[in-house]
Amino acid sequence: MTLQRFGATLGVYFVLTGLALLAGCSGSDDSSATGDTENPAVSAEWFDYQRDPDYAATTRLPAEYITMSDGVKLSVQVMLPADADGNAAADPLPVILTQTGYNKSASGYIEGFAFNSFFVEHGYAHVTVDVRGTGTSQGTWEIFSDREQLDYKEVLDWIVEQPWSNGRIGTWGPSFMGITQIYTGAWQHPAHDAIFAIVPMGDAYRDIVFSGGQVNVGFIPLWIGLVTGLGLIPAHPSPESLSTLVDHLIGTLTYDLPIILEAVLGTGGQNFDSEFWRTRSPIEVADKIRVPSFIVGGLHDLFQRGEPMLYDVIKRQATSKLLIGPWTHIDASFGAGLPADGVPDLDHIALLWFDRYLKDMDNEAETVPNVTQYVYGEERYLRASDWPHPQARLERWYLRGDQRLTADLPGLEEAPNFTAQYPVQGICSISSSQWTAGVLELLPLPCFQGQNNVNEIPLLGAVTYTTEPMTEDYYVNGPIQADLWVASVAGTDGSVAVRITDVGPNGVSTEITNGTLTLSLREVDVAKSRKMDGQSIQPWHPFTQESVTPLTPGEAVLAQVEIFPSSFVIQEGHSLRVAIGASDFPHGLPPVTDLLDQVVGVLRIDSTTVQPSSIAVPVVPASALAAPDGTN
Repeated sequence: MTLQRFGATLGVYFVLTGLALLAGCSGSDDSSATGDTENPAVSAEWFDYQRDPDYAATTRLPAEYITMSDGVKLSVQVMLPADADGNAAADPLPVILTQTGYNKSASGYIEGFAFNSFFVEHGYAHVTVDVRGTGTSQGTWEIFSDREQLDYKEVLDWIVEQPWSNGRIGTWGPSFMGITQIYTGAWQHPAHDAIFAIVPMGDAYRDIVFSGGQVNVGFIPLWIGLVTGLGLIPAHPSPESLSTLVDHLIGTLTYDLPIILEAVLGTGGQNFDSEFWRTRSPIEVADKIRVPSFIVGGLHDLFQRGEPMLYDVIKRQATSKLLIGPWTHIDASFGAGLPADGVPDLDHIALLWFDRYLKDMDNEAETVPNVTQYVYGEERYLRASDWPHPQARLERWYLRGDQRLTADLPGLEEAPNFTAQYPVQGICSISSSQWTAGVLELLPLPCFQGQNNVNEIPLLGAVTYTTEPMTEDYYVNGPIQADLWVASVAGTDGSVAVRITDVGPNGVSTEITNGTLTLSLREVDVAKSRKMDGQSIQPWHPFTQESVTPLTPGEAVLAQVEIFPSSFVIQEGHSLRVAIGASDFPHGLPPVTDLLDQVVGVLRIDSTTVQPSSIAVPVVPASALAAPDGTN
């Protein structure tokens, strides 16, 4: 961990901790590639793109306001390249745009977060805008509303008219600033030529807010509190800044906090997928993007699910690349650990991208691998021609009454297994680190680094099902589905959390990925689910009021649980494990209206020949691990 990233991590930790007190998909129909898999990137190697800076220094122009079509003023600041004496470049330049909710006046002094001097020294103007209702901009923050999305287009209109702009614009930034890029690209503005989106969200409901139909109480209150809290920090005292502060306070009390309360309480329809959440889901408009797009994600990022799915949508219309590292959200935002295995650091990759698509330099950016993923177990980056991995084939493992995991069907009368239903299972897990953006990684507890044994204590924790030790390396790459026959012994609802772990010869169980599902929301839209070899590998649940189907106590139902995509190898001598519990707190907590139905009694897991519980995994031939491009 670099000093810069460590400082940023601590800063986020303290901000999140303090503000916590203030705050109180669509899937493809088949796994086969539909993009340009004949791209030369299949055989190309990564290379570290470097060139000398064009300028010796940078300078920032005074902050100013842009007036939107409805009269709201957005705060904007420009960083320009400069000579050694601080004189700004006189010629028009290509522009890199960052649109943030994290107050450029407060966050802009963390290098590479709101402003990136590396790009500016290489001949770019960098424009950073506080979106409406955040930072020092006027208005009310309405969380990626239609009006906010229109602002993104109007900002582009303003940029092309400025004397320091040559009319060519790329967008850049992590997290919030990655999300705004997808919406900006959907406008197909003629000046927008490139996207470099680091850890962007795909589907607001399924990725983060209500994964599996449960409220994400680990991240959402902290995130809304973070944006709101930073918006209460004025750049400098003035009558206008006081008016903006009042706007932000009113917006928090009348818009942001009611959304959190309605979600937690289960009122107002906020705990179901709806037009509200679809408007705030970039994947709903990603198919409109026509500019070259680079997506960066993390295997334990907040948006672990959505990042490869965004790539999967965009690749059908535009040149696109995907890089996924072994990261939680904060680490992913900075590309922690890069360069590694030939993969350059994020600034060098982004410079390669922008030089190619904003300056028309013939630097072969289009030939870098289409997909580069870190592979747990191998502990290195591998590349492939597409995502999901083109060589992946569905394999099924069956849960057995004696808690084995086998390729053979269970018998007719195998014994069920049971786990207690209570809503705070999983609190000490890598999942908790993931859904607090990586903050809990700072605590020196093995469970926050991935060890899952504490969550597998009989009766108190998950029921486990484990394979025999593998006789050869077992390579899994893509989304995973659990098909479980479960019953609530006493209640009319329940929830299930499924963890996929790697069990070493020493018995240590290391969590790789997981998924959750509220059982009354188990309905599946087959047309929107992803299939592999003719079988479902990524179920798509409507999560609507109309799809609610209560349980009958004691009666088993089929729950198809979406387990978020990953890439890992269960090494020879290690075992694959499925750990099934009743919750994954704080990642998911049932709304108050559902909670009483889910905390009563015991969850029963059945698996027989008639009702076989299983997991479907996308398996890639182990020979691909030895191939230089990861595709055999």
